[in-house]
Amino acid sequence: MSTLPLVFSVTSGKGGVGKTNVAVNLACTLAAAGKRVLLMDGDLGLASVDVLLGMTPERNIFHLFFDGVTMRDILYDTPYGFKILPASSGVSEMLSLDTGQKLDLLEAMDVLENDLDYLIVDTGAGINDSVLYFNLAVQERLVVLTPEPTALTDAYALIKVMQMKHEVGRFRVLVNLADDERAAKDVFTRLYMACDHFLTGIVLDFAGFVPKDICVRKGVSRQVPFSVAEPQCPASLAVRRLAENVQSWEPAESLDGNIKFFWKKLLFRS
Repeated sequence: MSTLPLVFSVTSGKGGVGKTNVAVNLACTLAAAGKRVLLMDGDLGLASVDVLLGMTPERNIFHLFFDGVTMRDILYDTPYGFKILPASSGVSEMLSLDTGQKLDLLEAMDVLENDLDYLIVDTGAGINDSVLYFNLAVQERLVVLTPEPTALTDAYALIKVMQMKHEVGRFRVLVNLADDERAAKDVFTRLYMACDHFLTGIVLDFAGFVPKDICVRKGVSRQVPFSVAEPQCPASLAVRRLAENVQSWEPAESLDGNIKFFWKKLLFRS
């Protein structure tokens, strides 16, 4: 039996925390380690993965629904060893998928189950319907926040909604733009204490941190992942540690009550 891909989201309660940049550089680093990686842009109406990579795909998830193309028709190779599944930008029809379209998307992904080691879903920010949907459909959730108080409260809000409305209790946490490891762990501790005080059944794991680093800004400006442009800069080394952490995560062995990517194989295992 082939190994089930590990499917995880990179998500946040607030925009502007560097979530997509983390997802792109994590995909680069996992691919450099020899892993088969697909990065899906789950911000369906405001795509940004292709922009960070300097790519202009001709087709995207919109065409899967409205032009009858196949999943493989909208996968694109990057120069960095991984593939992307691009989303659309400024297309109102993609802002809210109906139940049938959500299931169609998961069904279309099934053809890739033997081609991947990792499927990374870069969600939108916030707690809207598509963000919650993708966070339910993955096996693991990597919540990205920064030391800003608003990022902390919005990350808590996302976790609260996932736990109270959907009974999701496990989250990995990455602190971005931290001064150092001590400052990052302080942010994590504040989030942990808020969840421990106000919620029940929440498990938070500290996945690591990415420090403030000029190489990140330069990478965005050049549309080249900083982990490729400057592999020895502090941010790149931090993403490498994050990738090592991710490789220790185990794919789910069964369903948890929510329909998931590659759910047919999960159901068979259950």
